[in-house]
Amino acid sequence: MTIYMDYAASTPLDPRVAACMTECLSSTELQGNPSSTHAYGRKARALIEQARAQIAACIGGVPAGVVFTSGATESDNLALFGVAKFHAGNARHIISSRTEHKAVLEPLKRLEKQGVKVTYLKPDAQGIVHPAQVREAMTPETMLVSLMHVNNETGVIQEVAEVGQLCRERGVLFHVDAAQSVSRLPINVEQMSIDLLSISGHKLYGPKGIGALYVRRHPVIGLEPQIIGGGHEFGWRSGTLATPQIVAFGLAVQLAQAERDAEHQRITDLRDRLWQGLQSLGGVELNGHATQRVAGILNVAFHGVEGESLMFALDELAVSAGSACSTGSDEASYVLRALGRSDQLAQSSLRFSLGRFSTADDVERALQLIHREVTRLRSVAVAD
Repeated sequence: MTIYMDYAASTPLDPRVAACMTECLSSTELQGNPSSTHAYGRKARALIEQARAQIAACIGGVPAGVVFTSGATESDNLALFGVAKFHAGNARHIISSRTEHKAVLEPLKRLEKQGVKVTYLKPDAQGIVHPAQVREAMTPETMLVSLMHVNNETGVIQEVAEVGQLCRERGVLFHVDAAQSVSRLPINVEQMSIDLLSISGHKLYGPKGIGALYVRRHPVIGLEPQIIGGGHEFGWRSGTLATPQIVAFGLAVQLAQAERDAEHQRITDLRDRLWQGLQSLGGVELNGHATQRVAGILNVAFHGVEGESLMFALDELAVSAGSACSTGSDEASYVLRALGRSDQLAQSSLRFSLGRFSTADDVERALQLIHREVTRLRSVAVAD
């Protein structure tokens, strides 16, 4: 049986969440359109509002700030295009970093073609974008800063609270892609001065195809909708709401918050065991900060081994070479290259990510496979 160590790409659906979603799908009382005023619609709407409240409670926000989307990619797009288009003709500068997810980088590239100036901050060798860099990059034209809370490839945690305070002092909007952090770290959008927060259901043991953008309500943020035609979700995202996905998403977020601390310690222990076992191979190097990182993501460079070859050799182990969203690309990870890694070292790296259903046996079996294949591939490389 294949060992799953790709939680950063997608988490398995929690059985409790699956049961909740199945119940919604099969219930004849929840088949109505949530926007309808009859009894069927009201029952569906009540469960959706319950999910909205569950998500808001997890991030320290208000329910009216939770806008349901199809996932973090759409949420990122709505935040970036929504702010830029609303402020078109006024402030025309955005600050981000070179190590953001492509759901942020690609919209920024398009905005640049439309005349928006974008500053891409370079992280240090450990993957940290320092608040001082953000402060130095700000100009009177800056309208938005967009930074990922937890990097999806390295697991490095950015200092978003400090950046948020800086943005609030300067009157600059602050967007945070929290797809990798909501299930792993405590978040409070008010205390961290976050104006816009992207969340994804399938990164926290919920279903795929559902996510949210949290939008600060007081004072109201200027945000132009990108999907129109009905005025759903406070006018920010039109479309009939997917009741089963939303209800399951709400439960998944609630469970993530309730079990976060216990999971953190257990997953940290598994991660440390995995790293110790990999180090015993020799010729391995950690990508990203050693301590300022989440428990579940471990990105490792293997000297003397090409990463893609190792990944395909490990056919009994589900891992990633870089971001799952970049699968199929022959280029070295742009995230690792931004940290100063050579193309060769970046291409010799694999991301291992652990989660709620990972076990000590998984780690031991994975180490046996990795030791076997790394030793074999290195011997072949020497022979060649």
